[in-house]
Amino acid sequence: MALSPVAWATMFVSIILLPGVASAILIRSLRSEERKLELLDSQGKVDSYSPRALRELEEWIEANPNDPYAPEARERYNECVRSLREVDEPYYDWSDEQIAGLETIQE
Repeated sequence: MALSPVAWATMFVSIILLPGVASAILIRSLRSEERKLELLDSQGKVDSYSPRALRELEEWIEANPNDPYAPEARERYNECVRSLREVDEPYYDWSDEQIAGLETIQE
């Protein structure tokens, strides 16, 4: 069974585009990690969660206080809050107001 011209064109375009797109994404990811490493070297620590991720973690902790993973989740949340208060430049896009509004979670 022979392939149609559309199938050939799709394969050709995929062969050309996929390595380029994958390379671009890899380069972007490596640059992001390089920035994180520079912040870690200069500050000694870096924030581990974005504002959205930390908010979702807090919501999960509130919804699942008796879960076996809740103590670890609270510790990770509190660790991120402490890091944000101690670092000069956060990795993620945190505003000063957002950081000031954060409070640690008590067990």
